[in-house]
Amino acid sequence: MTLLVSLFAALITTAIWYKKQPDNEMRLGVLCWLFWGASLMWLVDAIFEYAELGAEYFAPALKDMANDLFLGLSVVALAMIIWLVVLLITDPKGVIKGNLLKKKQ
Repeated sequence: MTLLVSLFAALITTAIWYKKQPDNEMRLGVLCWLFWGASLMWLVDAIFEYAELGAEYFAPALKDMANDLFLGLSVVALAMIIWLVVLLITDPKGVIKGNLLKKKQ
């Protein structure tokens, strides 16, 4: 479930990034890399878990699926927080800098 959540987030973000590519103002590439990195991590985890469990990997208990869903959503939320911090630091539209300068005057 964690792999599916991160893959869907990566695919959606990549489609939005590709559509808005000439205008890289919101740094969607950073978010894409975060989601694709998480997807790769969960893919490796799935491969090793399948090697350990075998066919049981495809029949998880409902409790395990709920835990994996929560973990996947937590990873997506963490990636979005990191992206937001990058946006606040780089300030691509100059909003924060403009507000700080306006308050000083």
